[in-house]
Amino acid sequence: MIRIYNTLTRKKENFETIEPNAVRMYVCGVTVYSDAHVGHAMSALVFDIVRRYLMYRGYDVKFVMNFTDVDDKIIARANQSGEDPFKLAQRYIDSYSKNLEDLNVLPATSNPRATQTMDKIIHMVEGLIEKGYAYAPGNGDVYFRVTKDKDYGKLSARKIEDMQAGARIEVGEQKEHPMDFALWKAAKTGEPSWLSPWGQGRPGWHIECSAMNLAELGEQIDIHGGGNDLIFPHHENEIAQSESFTGKPFSRYWMHNGMLQLGGEKMSKSLGNLITIDEFVVRHDADAMRMLVLSGSYRAPLAFTEEAIASAEKGLDRLRSGLRPASASAKGLPAGTASELTAQAVSSQEAFESAMDDDFNTAGALAALYELVKAVNTARDAGATAEQLVPAQTALRTLAGVLGLRVQEKKGSGDADKFIDLLVAVRSDVRKQKLWALSDQIRDRLKELGVTIEDSRDGTVWRWG
Repeated sequence: MIRIYNTLTRKKENFETIEPNAVRMYVCGVTVYSDAHVGHAMSALVFDIVRRYLMYRGYDVKFVMNFTDVDDKIIARANQSGEDPFKLAQRYIDSYSKNLEDLNVLPATSNPRATQTMDKIIHMVEGLIEKGYAYAPGNGDVYFRVTKDKDYGKLSARKIEDMQAGARIEVGEQKEHPMDFALWKAAKTGEPSWLSPWGQGRPGWHIECSAMNLAELGEQIDIHGGGNDLIFPHHENEIAQSESFTGKPFSRYWMHNGMLQLGGEKMSKSLGNLITIDEFVVRHDADAMRMLVLSGSYRAPLAFTEEAIASAEKGLDRLRSGLRPASASAKGLPAGTASELTAQAVSSQEAFESAMDDDFNTAGALAALYELVKAVNTARDAGATAEQLVPAQTALRTLAGVLGLRVQEKKGSGDADKFIDLLVAVRSDVRKQKLWALSDQIRDRLKELGVTIEDSRDGTVWRWG
């Protein structure tokens, strides 16, 4: 039984879906007004891992991740650059889609956009007004009436009276209550707008996600995910307007990832402490970012440091070492020892599943894989044949793939491999002549090129990485 920490109830709960063996999952995507950074990557990777594991466990997962393509920030950036806001949004959607591909994030079942859901948004706002949960003061705006929703604040554990203390009604706003939030905004000069019963305008941020959710997944879903910075006000307001509109519980489980931190601070555009995904993948193996996320709890803050990245890359190399081929001179393990390796593969799979079933404990899952790698490498050193290594290496590939890791051995082009074979052969002749300094120089220069040389009594072998 999979258990998930539910932000709404503040405890781990057994995972039970609305429909047997089917998962409806919605994750808040990015607002597309600039290049995505590694903080965005963390959230995308967390929910990609959750999705992959649910699929591994036999669930049919419908995974929806939206793009917010009309927003104050998009409009402001377009005004600064003199670019059409829709073209600007499309450019950053294309860029982020490439980022996700680089990070090996599975494509979403669908990527709805706010601008393509306008009819549904307007329909929801009309319904909320009819039910008394929203009001149009007559200036083209529409607000949600928070005092009408008796459960408002249940996700963030906040009370309206406490929230009201720091809230105020801005000049030009015609709210009944300071905490009321905009469902529809009257158009301003030069801004994109759509015709509505309240005049030309555009939607508020929160109603966009509720409408896209309803359009793609229906009135009730199994999992709603996003960063913990979205708990309030975004997800709180999503619950309020969605449940007020449908009269039904919205999402069974609310999952939130912790923030990526650089120098002890949350990584964000407003602080200017950003490292873009493009910058990261130029300097590092893309899977190092996934390893970094896997190394801790998805709900906890994650420190982004050079040391942490180096550790993640070492972890990748460690996993890949378990896929090295058997020695050409391998004579085979005794039957009993070979059976122990197969048994370790089964044991590691059980430990992996046990960890992941416990609120997606990826650090525990990695520990199980490292135990399997240790057993494979020990067996190889003891003379295991390729046939004897197959069951354990197959298990390693499969389980690493469940986490979205690409752990195949590094390879060069065919011509590069032939050239390295030649250099290794030359080095072997140099060693026979006891020219140790030259031998070491060839080994070290190959290491700089990403090639590792291993000498043994049976000869010399080399590998990428």
